This record gives sequence, structure tokens and C-alpha cells, in this order.
Amino acid sequence: MFLTEGRIEAEVALKRKLIDSYDWHRAVWEAFPGHADDKRAFLTRIDWLRDTVRVYIVSEWLPQRPGWWPKDDRCWRTRQIPDGFFGHAEYAFQLCANPTRKIAKLDEQGNRLKNGRRDPLRSREDLVNWLVRKGEEGGFRPLTETLRIVNLGRRYFRHKSGPGMHTAVEYRGVLEVTDREKFRETFRKGIGPAKGFGFGLLLLAPVTE
Repeated sequence: MFLTEGRIEAEVALKRKLIDSYDWHRAVWEAFPGHADDKRAFLTRIDWLRDTVRVYIVSEWLPQRPGWWPKDDRCWRTRQIPDGFFGHAEYAFQLCANPTRKIAKLDEQGNRLKNGRRDPLRSREDLVNWLVRKGEEGGFRPLTETLRIVNLGRRYFRHKSGPGMHTAVEYRGVLEVTDREKFRETFRKGIGPAKGFGFGLLLLAPVTE
């Protein structure tokens, strides 16, 4: 796997009409020429800072800097993630997620339809429990006493099928690995829904004693 950190001036991004999460989803695909017909094998995180946009990409493919990206090597840095990186017991982490609960949708006869709707979680208790459940499935346990949770608000986007919206939540804290193989797979696949729209990428820093 590869980790890429890119930075671009917000003014340049806006001129290229990189405004919402779907715009960035399409733009990041340009870093993977030759994979247009493949299933997505990368995660992204897009942070709008004061006058800069910071982009993180975790990918199974080696990314290439798009031609329109700044040529300064400080603005596009890629490194391979060594397997040994996943050998630690605890990590400080950041996660921009879209925590939701699925609400069943019924037809006129009261039968459950295949596609329900997703409602965003709002209370701290629900948000903590959501991450704990994801950890149980994904080989880690968040140390809840360390958790800081910030609601980043709604993120609107326009898709070819129409307008859409996600609710962004930032988790920060420390997690403990409970199953190394599951945890590595969770890092690769991401956490929660809307992973193609800039959610679910774990930023990790080993906690050393």
C-alpha cells in the first residue's frame, strides 16, 4: 500500500472547479491512469485549510501526480507503507467519517425494500458506539476515554444522478489493535459509508512507550 500527501492552493483548486467531494473523487482518479475500468482501490481525505487544500490518499496502486498538480515535490509526496508499520499495539489516529444508521424502507404492502435510507448519528453516545462497533468488526478497540469527536457539518455534492449530502464527523484519539490482520484490512478498505467521497481513511501514528 502507498500513502500520498498532496497540497494545492485553494485558488487553483477552485479554478479547476474542485469544489465538492464528487469533484475530488473524479480528480483523484486521474492519479491512477490505466485503472479507469478497475474497481476503486484507494481512499481519500480532503481537508480545506485556510488557503490550501490537503489531500491524503491510501492506495493499492502507485499514484502518479496529475499534470495540473504543482511540480514542487513538497506538494506531492508518496511513500510505500512497510508491513512492519502494522506491528504496533496502539496508534494515535484521526478519522473523518460519515457515521449513519440504516432506516428500513417499506413498500405499500409493508415489505422491506432492499435499499433503505441512511440517517446521520448525532449524539456523542451514538457516535462513540458506532466507532466501537466498527472496531469490533475491524480488529481494533478505540480507547473511549481518549476520544475527541467534532461535528464538521454537512457536505453537499452534485453527482450525475443528482444532488447529495453527507454529514462529516472527525474522530481523534488512541486505538488498540485486537486483531492485526483484520486491522490491516480495515486500514486498506476504510471505515463506514461514503468511502468514495473522502470518508473512512485512517491516519495513524504508532504510540511508543
